[in-house]
Amino acid sequence: MTRAQLVLLARTLHVPVERLAHLDKLGPHRLHELQQRMAGRLFDQHNPVFERIAKLVPLIPLSISLPIVQKLVPPSMTGRAAGAIGVQYPAKAVEALLRLDVGYAADCAPYLDPRTVGQLADDAPAAPVVAIVNELMNRRDYITAGPFLAYATPELVRAVEEGVPDDEGLIRSAAYAYSGESISAVVRQLLAGTSQRLPRLLGTVINGSKELRLAALSVFARCTPDVIAAVGDILFEVAPPSAIADLLTTYIAADATTDMLRFLGHLSPNALTRLALNPVLSEVAETLVDAVDGSSDVASWRGVLEPLARTPAEVRRRAGLCLAQLDTPTLLTLPALAQAARLWPPLLWVLSATDVDVQAHIGELWATATRLDPEVLERRIADQRLESLLTTLTTTVRFLR
Repeated sequence: MTRAQLVLLARTLHVPVERLAHLDKLGPHRLHELQQRMAGRLFDQHNPVFERIAKLVPLIPLSISLPIVQKLVPPSMTGRAAGAIGVQYPAKAVEALLRLDVGYAADCAPYLDPRTVGQLADDAPAAPVVAIVNELMNRRDYITAGPFLAYATPELVRAVEEGVPDDEGLIRSAAYAYSGESISAVVRQLLAGTSQRLPRLLGTVINGSKELRLAALSVFARCTPDVIAAVGDILFEVAPPSAIADLLTTYIAADATTDMLRFLGHLSPNALTRLALNPVLSEVAETLVDAVDGSSDVASWRGVLEPLARTPAEVRRRAGLCLAQLDTPTLLTLPALAQAARLWPPLLWVLSATDVDVQAHIGELWATATRLDPEVLERRIADQRLESLLTTLTTTVRFLR
C-alpha cells in the first residue's frame, strides 16, 4: 500500500518516484491523504480555465468538437478539463465517452480529477468503460486503473468481470486502490458472479511472479473478514499443499508477514485446519511467533494463534516455547489481547503443549501482572477493563498450575 501511494503521489506531482522515496515513513494512509490534497489543489488552480471551456460545450456539437479535440488537444489537457466539464454537463460526458477513440480516452485517463470520477460513475455506460480498461491493461498501466475501483458501481464491476479477461491486470490494478471497502466490493462480486472468476484468478496468482503474489496479498488482506474466508476456501481448493507452502515462504522472505497474518487470521476453520496440517507451518512456526514480538495488533496475533492451535503437539510445543521467550511487555499484554479478541482458546491450546517450566514462567508473569499498579496496567492494555483482566488472569494462572 505504501509503495502504491508513493507511485500515485509521484504521478500527481510529475516527478520520479525515487525523489519521494523518503516519504515512505509517512505510511500509506498519510501518503494517500497527501496525494488527495495535492491533486485537489492542482485541479482547483485550473477551475477558471475549465469554466471558460465549459461555456463552449452547449454551443458546439460534440460530433464537430471531439474530432478536432482528439487531433489538436494533448490528452493531458483534455483529461484535466474533462472531469470538471462533465460534472456540469453529465449527459454530454456520457455522449463524449461513447464517441471518443479508446486509445485517446486511455491517454486522458491518468489526468482525470478523481473527485469528479465519483460524481460521473453512476451515469457512465459500461461498454466504453470496459474498452478503456482493457486498453489500460494492454498498456500495463495499472496505476491509472486501480484508483478508479473506488468509484465503480456494481453494474460496472459486473461489466469488468465479464469483459476484462486479464486476471493479472485486475490484481495489479486493485493493489493500487486505496479503499479496502471498495476492494471487498469488487472481490465479493467476483465471488458471486456467474462467471466463477475467482478460482481462475487465484490460479494465476499461484503460478505468477513474486510481484504478482505480493500484489494479490495486498489486495486480499485488505478485504473484510467474510470475503477473506470465502477467498481462502477457494484458495485451498485450487492450490495443492506445495503451492500453499510456496506462497507462505514467498511472503515471509519478502517481509510481507504482517499482511499474510491478517489474511490467515480470517480463514475459515476448515481452511485453518488444512493450513495447520501443511508441513510448511512446522518450518515457519517460530518465525510467525517472532513476527508478533512487541505487537499489539489483534489481527496479527489471530493470524499466528489460530493456525498454530491446530498443528500437531510438537509444533505447538516449539511455538509455545518461542512465545515464552518474547519480551516481557508483550507477554504481559497478551492476556488483554486474548480477552479482547476472544483468542484464549487457541492461546491456551498452544501453551498446553509446552513443557511445565515454560507454563510456569508464563504463569508467574501473568500472576505478577495482577499486582501491578492499576494505572500502569491500564496504559499497557488499552480499552481493557482492569476488573475483567484480573478475573481472567486469576483463572488462567489456576489453570496453568
